[in-house]
Amino acid sequence: MYTIGQLSKMFDLPVSTLRYYDKEGLFLDLQRTSGIRKFNDRQVEALRVIECLKKSGLEIKDIRQFMKWCEEGPSTYQKRKDMFEKQKENIEAEMEKLNRTLSMIKFKCWYYEQALKDGSEEKIQQMIPDKLPEDIQELYDEAHKGSVATEEIEQ
Repeated sequence: MYTIGQLSKMFDLPVSTLRYYDKEGLFLDLQRTSGIRKFNDRQVEALRVIECLKKSGLEIKDIRQFMKWCEEGPSTYQKRKDMFEKQKENIEAEMEKLNRTLSMIKFKCWYYEQALKDGSEEKIQQMIPDKLPEDIQELYDEAHKGSVATEEIEQ
């Protein structure tokens, strides 16, 4: 069994957040001894899932619905799976955006490193958009993939 303070440290969460989750009914069968919350391994695992869902962008009301489905048993497996599939798609889309952002940042690091070496941007500008070194070209292309401006230019 764990106290709220121990869980707070384990998950690097404020105690107030854990109290809020409890108030919202996110911990099933939470025991109290003399008013003190006692968390078992099941609630610790539930917290891992809650934090995962929260980080994936799910709202507390939707997480509460998920926990309710868990209580309802096997008849809700499909609903739970569908929810996780949707969140997986959302995360993959977000990761794609972040990868494009990282590619642009890496490209600009290279760009300004070259500009510092050359003393100007002129040589680099002549290489853009398709005469960059292979690894840098991949970064440039990834950074510009899917942007509205690029699609409009290509049409």
